[in-house]
Amino acid sequence: MDLETQYCAHNYHPLPVVLTRGEGVFVWDDAGKKYLDMMSAYSAVSHGHANPRLVRLVQRQVARLTIVSRAFHSDTLGPFLARACQLTGQDMALPMNTGAEAVETAIKAARKWAYTVKGVPHDKAEILGCDGNFHGRTIAAVAMSDEPQYQHGFGPFPPGFLNVAYGDIDALADAINDNTAAFIVEPIQGEGGIVLPPPGYLKAAAGLCRKNNVLFIADEIQTGLGRTGKFLACEHDDVKPDALILGKALGGGVLPVSMFLARRDVMEVFTPGDHGSTFGGNPLGAAVGLEALNILVDDDLAANSAAMGDYLLTRLRAISCPLIRDVRGKGLFAGIDIDPAYASARSVCEGLMKRGLLSKETHETVVRLAPPLIIKKAEIDWAITQISEVLDELDKVRLAS
Repeated sequence: MDLETQYCAHNYHPLPVVLTRGEGVFVWDDAGKKYLDMMSAYSAVSHGHANPRLVRLVQRQVARLTIVSRAFHSDTLGPFLARACQLTGQDMALPMNTGAEAVETAIKAARKWAYTVKGVPHDKAEILGCDGNFHGRTIAAVAMSDEPQYQHGFGPFPPGFLNVAYGDIDALADAINDNTAAFIVEPIQGEGGIVLPPPGYLKAAAGLCRKNNVLFIADEIQTGLGRTGKFLACEHDDVKPDALILGKALGGGVLPVSMFLARRDVMEVFTPGDHGSTFGGNPLGAAVGLEALNILVDDDLAANSAAMGDYLLTRLRAISCPLIRDVRGKGLFAGIDIDPAYASARSVCEGLMKRGLLSKETHETVVRLAPPLIIKKAEIDWAITQISEVLDELDKVRLAS
């Protein structure tokens, strides 16, 4: 921790714990203390730490071939993209590494599609996002944000982005015009505090986009791949997006693997030299991504997320404590909204860490819970006990002050 403080940019505020090993839903620190991981790296470790199938796959692939760049073909990329398209119902995919890179890819695709297919005048394309969104930390992603801290000191920002109220279909309808290329939306806002839109909103938004020849792009970097109890969170509203952004769990908790998927007329706007990545779609990442997808299906992790998520949310909502303003979520994607007049979400997370449960606050008021999708009922029961007791302790401190 001292070395990080001295040599690492202070762009994070991690909890004071040094992790050295992980297995399944558990991690251990440098003193040997065991913790239940209720964060799974913001949904990236959905398969559990050191998943045996992924470990074996990585060992085999590292010994065969790792990186060759997209200057050449590999024997793992084609099968990976084919499986991803098959499972999502999309026609084509473009592999990248991080979620932010996949978002950038989506923005570029939407803009070029608007000019070459829809007929929007050059440099006039607009992309709609939502208030409270989080699509990454790049300049374009930050330009879409309405969070002051994400933008302060980083301007000027590229034009062509406009936000509307999340969950408000009338606001979206009012904002769409002839120059609108795409609407990019998170089916559930994760960084925003596990915020769910009204039922039917995504379906209505997709219909509105279709009517106006606007691309409906779902950012499922956090919500996709079983996290909310369906393979894709859009499925809860019976929506098939025109384009889709995946990441985090796509790398199986092993590597950064992401991709942009879309229908054929959208993806075919890219020609050689338009876009690329040295590491995107590398043989190792593609092999890991394919195995990660296969494990999700073979082990039916979405079904376990649905069942255990219902159980987790039921148990959380049964906790009676004035510190809790709300409990929100779907599947194993939950948030405990803490009343800032009584306590901070950070203080809750620090109390849980001392008891062997790891989570992290978002926006200072919400404790985010997103454990690996392999979690069992007994582990959730233990977590609920720790959460209840930490909240009780903080409430006693509040009453005594």
